[in-house]
Amino acid sequence: MPISAIDTIELAFQHTKRQLLQPFRFGQWTRLAFVGLLAGELGSGGSFNFPSNFNSAQRGSQHPLGQLPKIDPALLFGLIATIVVTGLILMVVMMYISSVMRFILFDGVLKKECHIRQGWTSRQGNGWEYFLWQIGLMFVTLAGVLLLLGVPLLFAYSAGWLTHARDHVMALVLSGIVVISLFLVFFVAVAVVHVLTKDFVVPQMALEGIGAIEAWRRLWPMLQVEKSGYAAYVGMKIVLAIGASIVVGIASFILGVLVAIPVIGVVIAAVLAGKTTGLSWNAFTITAAVVAACILFAIVMYLIAMISVPVIVFFPAYAMYFFAPRYRPLSFALYPPQAAVNLIPPLPNAPPDPAPA
Repeated sequence: MPISAIDTIELAFQHTKRQLLQPFRFGQWTRLAFVGLLAGELGSGGSFNFPSNFNSAQRGSQHPLGQLPKIDPALLFGLIATIVVTGLILMVVMMYISSVMRFILFDGVLKKECHIRQGWTSRQGNGWEYFLWQIGLMFVTLAGVLLLLGVPLLFAYSAGWLTHARDHVMALVLSGIVVISLFLVFFVAVAVVHVLTKDFVVPQMALEGIGAIEAWRRLWPMLQVEKSGYAAYVGMKIVLAIGASIVVGIASFILGVLVAIPVIGVVIAAVLAGKTTGLSWNAFTITAAVVAACILFAIVMYLIAMISVPVIVFFPAYAMYFFAPRYRPLSFALYPPQAAVNLIPPLPNAPPDPAPA
């Protein structure tokens, strides 16, 4: 009988402990942090923010940044357009990198050895297939959002509810409740599809070299046969993700405070030094500030990934141990069969030919 979602937790914990601590290898830890960060696995364990520090930094630098309104509007528009275009290109590039890193993470957890260069070379085909799937899912999601929000708004505008809102308060409220409910259901459905693809479609693509659509075609009958088992898996993963988010969030907040204190000091010193030397906000200084902020953000995210490595390993292992009894190729890869022992005694050597007369 396939293992339950609850019993899988202990197996995933044991796998995580063996891979990370028996023995502890710093190089393996850093590689897993890098791969997990680029694969987007940090979303399984928690997030990081420090609004209080950011607000205090804004209050502390409010006077020096008072020169911002003096920026040339044409320069500001050009910078905004450049940032938007660069952001879109970077998003597509990072989505492709994330797709390949998803398979590298799968191999690293399955084999308990993470090799980035070798995985990047061997997993290009799988990464491209998964990238196309993610692009398609993104467009479907955008289309769904536009449909759920655009059609009600268009109907309300054509019916005159928006121009005479006071006369249609009840209709607007009821329509808003319905639209928000449908939007939440759609959001949950997209999230479930994403999780099932990441946990159960990627192993099929990695082990059999098939595409995402074919893997989903094979997964769908499994979901139909064992609806309660997979539903319990999704529910248990939500519970585990909440717990991991709390732990990682606390650790990330402590790390953020430790990093924010010297950073705020450096920023204040740089702003005061720039004000003393007569520097103003121009294309060079704004670009330098953006680059410095991006570098700082990348460093902080990598530090968070370092403390999140147990979460990065645990959740893929949890999916593997749950799916292995239901998917034979993964079971063979996760539990390699022992070499068969030949129990049949060897035949005796043939007697030598008699000597010639």
